[in-house]
Amino acid sequence: MLLSLAQANARIARGAPLIIAGSRPALAQLKPGNWIGGSIPYFVTAEGGCCDRHQVFVDEIKLPVSRWAIKSYAADALGAIATDAFANGFSYVIIPANSEAHLEYAMHAPGYAEIFLKPVIGWISGVHLDDLATDAPIVVDGRTGVFLTNEAIVLHAELAREAQVMVQTVNLFQPGTGLTVRFREAGFSANIALVDGQPVSLARFMKERNWLPDRPLVADYAGTNVNVSIKSVDEATGRVNFYAPVFPDVDYREAAPVGDYVEAFSKLVPTGVQPVLSCNCILNYVYGGLHGRKTGPFTGPVTFGEIAHQLLNQTLVYLAAA
Repeated sequence: MLLSLAQANARIARGAPLIIAGSRPALAQLKPGNWIGGSIPYFVTAEGGCCDRHQVFVDEIKLPVSRWAIKSYAADALGAIATDAFANGFSYVIIPANSEAHLEYAMHAPGYAEIFLKPVIGWISGVHLDDLATDAPIVVDGRTGVFLTNEAIVLHAELAREAQVMVQTVNLFQPGTGLTVRFREAGFSANIALVDGQPVSLARFMKERNWLPDRPLVADYAGTNVNVSIKSVDEATGRVNFYAPVFPDVDYREAAPVGDYVEAFSKLVPTGVQPVLSCNCILNYVYGGLHGRKTGPFTGPVTFGEIAHQLLNQTLVYLAAA
């Protein structure tokens, strides 16, 4: 829930592990304790989407946690996240946007040992959209209050034997019926793409199709639709930049139109879901007009990327009791 700094510090004093999101100045005023945090001033609360630079969003783990461990990971150590996790529990990961850790996780997480065998959930920290040129995303080790700009912070939680959880996603986007797009190299940007097997300028192709930036590329990754969101299109250089990497030998298509976000979202969410933890994407917040609008039982930070084992875009991610 969204709390004042005094309320958040009172929760921290209780000693239970917490996950906290807020602006950099707000996070700096929290007391040390058993928490991890990341910078972001956008949230979806029970009252609806909002932007708040002064309060913080505090997630408590409403499950029987028997043990926990907080650990930071430099980019070259991220491959151990899942193997470090408890046998029964989950790992909650927060990574600063545009950091070496962000790039490493985005490119290589699907190949990490045990990454799909244990619940791994989390998000990419960010800043207010007005401050992109002047502020930098951070994560926080709440035990010390130290801000980290180039490492991931992880809460590994062990659950009591009778409790089990699973990571779930809600993705509004389906591949459209347009041409197939492929890439020769993996990366966060591309100049040339193979469209139905023919090399073309990706920027020119998108302009000719009037491809709107709210529609990501969508591909089938082992039976799951995964989005790659459009960050920018530079017509002068022909380069298109993405919020997540594209990979070679994968068929991508422009996403089909969604229509009203909240209406489409409500049709996809299973009835009776009670999420333990959740987060949504800043692009869904902006393009879907979520300010002041509710997304059912899903509350949490609105982020610069979502983690459900691997990095995702424009996707709601949640942890649910199994």
